[in-house]
Amino acid sequence: AVFEMVSPYCPEYAPFFGFVGAALALVFGNMGAAYGTWKSAVGLATIAKLPRHKVQTEMVMKSIMPVILSGVCGIFGLIIAVIIATNITVPKEGKSTYSLFSGYAHLGSGLTVGLSNLATGLAMGMAGEIGVQDSARQPKLYIGMVLIWSFGSALGLYGLIVALIIAVKDGSALCGCQVHADGSILCVE
Repeated sequence: AVFEMVSPYCPEYAPFFGFVGAALALVFGNMGAAYGTWKSAVGLATIAKLPRHKVQTEMVMKSIMPVILSGVCGIFGLIIAVIIATNITVPKEGKSTYSLFSGYAHLGSGLTVGLSNLATGLAMGMAGEIGVQDSARQPKLYIGMVLIWSFGSALGLYGLIVALIIAVKDGSALCGCQVHADGSILCVE
């Protein structure tokens, strides 16, 4: 005899973990973007204090690069948050179709991209502020600064790639599992 009960792998609270993962992806990614933008913009603003004849006009426009790269952190968080949110399913005919496996995968995915892009934002902010100031004083440093900004920005991309791989894992087949009277579990697709 099979009990009519919820699969032990698909409890009603499983979507909580997916929603938290989506929220953390966006929140941490935006925190990184905000910090990186703020610190890089402070560096850009300090160029105004330099003597006019020492700052090349094109360097001011080139110095916006770390601000743009910082903003990408929030975009990466948004991408994963949307993917997670669209994969969270509502119960069908009273039965959950969202497993703990999916919930944990989405939580892990959100933390992966969120914390990676928070770290990227911190790196971009610190390297961006000083890099912009030093590049304005000595234009020969600009190429080196671009390399540093690129490697700092790559950290967020690595987080996005791993988060994408984790986020698409599907555990909905676990919702077909039933507990028998003898305690054994039978899973059907």
